[in-house]
Amino acid sequence: MKAAVPCKRRTVRALAAAGALAVLGACSSMPGMMSMYSQSVALAGSNEVPPVSTPASGSGTVTIRPDMTVSAKITVTGMTATAAHIHQAAAGANGPVVVPFTKTADNTFEAPSGAKLTEAQYAAYKAGNLYVNVHSAAHPGGEVRAQLRP
Repeated sequence: MKAAVPCKRRTVRALAAAGALAVLGACSSMPGMMSMYSQSVALAGSNEVPPVSTPASGSGTVTIRPDMTVSAKITVTGMTATAAHIHQAAAGANGPVVVPFTKTADNTFEAPSGAKLTEAQYAAYKAGNLYVNVHSAAHPGGEVRAQLRP
């Protein structure tokens, strides 16, 4: 009879683990519980290509969900911002705009509601080949930049 007790404990542990995995799986498929890739970004002129000498800096949050929808809010200081975007290119390179942002306040930009990446852009994001930058009249190609990391 003594051998049955460890067997019962293993069975109970196995059932508890299976139950926990089932609950986690159910939660991940519930609306609002989907996993996402949200990150804080710090924008600097030294990240631009070519690097920009500027006192300006920026910060914010970019969220890219598995359904490829994008939300973002970026705020900069030390500059008069004219535009902000997510671009597609690796660190050290410049690339095309993939998500243009909307100016919502002085030096604050947000991704528009419904912004979404294509399959190719999402693959580029997963490979580390998207970046955010903010433009100014003094630096129309971009004054501050941050590479997005999945």
